[in-house]
Amino acid sequence: QVQLAESGGGLVQPGGSLRLSCAVSGFELDYYAIAWFRQAPGKEREGVSCIRTTDGDIYYRESVEGRFTISRDNLQNTVYLQMNSLKLEDTAVYYCAARRRGNRMYWDPLRSGYDAWGQGTQVIVSS
Repeated sequence: QVQLAESGGGLVQPGGSLRLSCAVSGFELDYYAIAWFRQAPGKEREGVSCIRTTDGDIYYRESVEGRFTISRDNLQNTVYLQMNSLKLEDTAVYYCAARRRGNRMYWDPLRSGYDAWGQGTQVIVSS
């Protein structure tokens, strides 16, 4: 029994900050990597950041590098996305995704290879 539960979205002004949370059941036991994706209206879903549970390797897309930080709390089985210096173009529904241990399909950290998804949390950056 595994679930991804996202929270932390909301309305924020440009330049502001939000912290998204993804509570993952069986984080250490069941999952190899946790990633954040986002999808803006009329646009394709895109990978934002990923953290690999085995060694802590982290990946960011270029547009958020230096502004967003992904981290994990293994005791709480939670992955966070701290978003600073938010821009209008960061407005999107943000999704948490997990790659289970034992998944044999091709893995591209910010594109593909995930087999569990959260429901999404809305982030609106607006003045």
